[in-house]
Amino acid sequence: MRRARPERALEGALAAAVAAAPGEVVLAAVSGGPDSGALAALLARHVAGRGARLVLGHVNHAVRATADRDEAVVLALGAALGARVLTRRLPPGPVAEARLREARYAALAGLARAAGASRVFTAHHAEDQTETVLLALFRGSGPQGIAGMAPDRSIARGLRLVRPLLEVPKARLVAYCAERGLPYALDPTNAESGYRRNALRGALETLRESFPGLDASVARFAAIARAERAGAGRAALRRELRGGLEAALGDLRDIGLERVDAVARAVERGRQGRHFVREDVEVIVRRSR
Repeated sequence: MRRARPERALEGALAAAVAAAPGEVVLAAVSGGPDSGALAALLARHVAGRGARLVLGHVNHAVRATADRDEAVVLALGAALGARVLTRRLPPGPVAEARLREARYAALAGLARAAGASRVFTAHHAEDQTETVLLALFRGSGPQGIAGMAPDRSIARGLRLVRPLLEVPKARLVAYCAERGLPYALDPTNAESGYRRNALRGALETLRESFPGLDASVARFAAIARAERAGAGRAALRRELRGGLEAALGDLRDIGLERVDAVARAVERGRQGRHFVREDVEVIVRRSR
């Protein structure tokens, strides 16, 4: 029996999302942790086969005692992957999450321009997306917030921010680092419950024991919410389906968006058949004449 190679599936998924062009320079935002280390290694393998080039970009926030250690880890990772490393140290200022996030993206945009890259890749993964969506929900952020992080968006003129790992569990990225023998450091602040995201992270670990598909479900929900806001073609189909179901049933609270989306996908692809949106409710898709 041939040994399973889950890393091949991960590499294939990233390759489909990135599709680097020959001669393109791509910048990987690397913090020194295992998530971004795995991203950098995946990108390095991808660009090597496409005639593109990888540059690692590290932003030193200079707010933790381990900040310089993290930078050293990124330099070691760059040496291991044969990739150029560009670093930028943030100036002193208030230690506020929003300020640091804005400063980090501004710094990454500067590093991308210095490298000649038009795309910056980050290692946000499935658990990050779950936390982002739930924090937005708890803050009452509305439709934009619960749509979560977009897989691709503009962060500056002529510069895209790409998150190709939003549906990948963190454990797969850590395992990839281990398989490749890559250096990485752990962020000690991840264990500090004073941060809202960390407090939520602990609660989610308990919830995943009862809901093992939690992160995949939230990722699908966020994708549907983004499509609804964008008014994509399938969004119109979902509205039409929900309208028909509401006319027939009245109350749709126990019919999930994912079930309705599955029917909309079937209609798009011309797939005939019966689709249950609830245990006792089915939608029949027939080919139009």
